[in-house]
Amino acid sequence: MADVTTKKVQEYKDSLKTKLDSTKINEFESMAWRANSTPLHIRLVLEIIDSMMIPAEDLILKGFPNKIVELNDILETAQFGRKNLSEVHQTLNIPVPDPILLTNSVDHEDAPASKKHKFGNNFDAVAGTKVMALPSGLVPCNKQLSDLVLVVKPHIRQLIEDTNLLKMWISFMIPKIEDGNNFGVSIQEDTLAEIQSVESEAAAFFDQISRYFVSRGKVVSKVAKYPHIEDYRQAVQELDEKEYVSLWLVMCEIRNRYCTLHDIVIKNLEKIKKPRTSNTDSLY
Repeated sequence: MADVTTKKVQEYKDSLKTKLDSTKINEFESMAWRANSTPLHIRLVLEIIDSMMIPAEDLILKGFPNKIVELNDILETAQFGRKNLSEVHQTLNIPVPDPILLTNSVDHEDAPASKKHKFGNNFDAVAGTKVMALPSGLVPCNKQLSDLVLVVKPHIRQLIEDTNLLKMWISFMIPKIEDGNNFGVSIQEDTLAEIQSVESEAAAFFDQISRYFVSRGKVVSKVAKYPHIEDYRQAVQELDEKEYVSLWLVMCEIRNRYCTLHDIVIKNLEKIKKPRTSNTDSLY
């Protein structure tokens, strides 16, 4: 690998010798030239590229199959295998207050409004929005779903990192644009487009999780404001059931994406690594 890097750096120097004399080349190597494209920087870039090539190929051949088995085992656990969705329900820590009893006393209706005594701690004299306090304290998140989120999120991030590495691996193997014999290059581009699609889809999973917590918080605030309306409480339960199914589906999609990426790359591995075959091979 080091010999290849040294050879490329030497070729770069030789190309400069046709345009610059030896004095200017030495000056060019001692200081950054506009875009910092000195041989030292080129060497560092090539080393970074080389450091991505081997891990990416190892990821496809070994990492993806192991990841598929791991995800499949997780989906078969009891945490993701609930058939009765009511098991994910959680009691809200918002009690229903006692109903207000109203009397039909005529004396009460006709009685003049009593004067409000002005005391130092009279809250009626304070302007502003009244804030409702929850008598039982904090309204917690759904613990079962929060635990599932902690399981799912690392796999989402891992999928994003793996697709990003795979994307760079294929991008570095795309040859320069030439006329003719572009069938292998088109396979590289199609595979690259599929990987980019998976990467974008995986990033959207994070947004889906955050939207659930925002939506649940809004419905819970409605329950706190209107504790006597049972529909809001039912809406919280329906939202929790929906999120449980969504998290299960996300895990299935992550596993399926690993399967499809592994399949498409393995089937076209030869064309991806060598998109253009030598025309002289067909002459002998």
